[in-house]
Amino acid sequence: MLVLRLLNVVAPAYFLCISLVTFVLQIFVFIPSMFRDPSTTTLFSPALLHGALFLFLSANALGNYVLVIQSSPGDLGKDLNLGKGAEVADWLDGSRSLGSALPSTHFCRLCARVTQRHDHHCFFTGNCIGSRNMRNFIMFCLYTSLACLDSLVAGMAYISATLSMSFADPLAFLTLLPHSISQFFSGALLSSEMFVILMLYLWLGIGLACAGFCCHQMLLILRGQTRYQVRKGMVVRARPWRENLQEVFGKKWLLGLLIPVQNVESSYRRQKEK
Repeated sequence: MLVLRLLNVVAPAYFLCISLVTFVLQIFVFIPSMFRDPSTTTLFSPALLHGALFLFLSANALGNYVLVIQSSPGDLGKDLNLGKGAEVADWLDGSRSLGSALPSTHFCRLCARVTQRHDHHCFFTGNCIGSRNMRNFIMFCLYTSLACLDSLVAGMAYISATLSMSFADPLAFLTLLPHSISQFFSGALLSSEMFVILMLYLWLGIGLACAGFCCHQMLLILRGQTRYQVRKGMVVRARPWRENLQEVFGKKWLLGLLIPVQNVESSYRRQKEK
């Protein structure tokens, strides 16, 4: 448990550091290097267009990241007057289950609360992903993968111009890292250029991981399942995929694709308010 609590602190700090480094490289290194092209007008220059795209992707990624943390699933233990003493301790040792009170619920030991439609605990946000913040979490993964892809393309263009190399050959990217390491230790490559090359592979890894996670979550949503239900082998009631999507994304789903907005509340809270 101590390792998990430590990871709950280190992972968000790691994400914020990577975001800060990416922002600095884009604004102060990649974008200024694009102004060197004299063949384009100032209004439609690659630097301004790329800068606007990067800021749009970054704002959505960080905005949804904040909303995932703020829109944490509520503590259903308080809502149902289940108490914090012996009954919660029963959940901790596995002798009781909240499934008899509400389906699709789970007690998270790190968050110390019972949440409805629990999917998983995300260490990069330090929060549980459930009914209230699932949409923001998916948007966070989507825009993070797109921002990493954008940074990867910009970084490759910068390295190509700086080192006078071409990435037309697919093997050029695969052999870039070992070749750059040998040049760096021989003194033929600057430390700043080596740092950008390392960031290229980091952006590739994070982008692919977030894209894969986003696709996996979308598949579970279409099936009306959560990762917790799949892991525990729970049987869910079959529903049309449109209803499953609307439950997570709501009717105004297009607005959530363009700007970070508050997620729809869970069906449990809507029923409770009625």
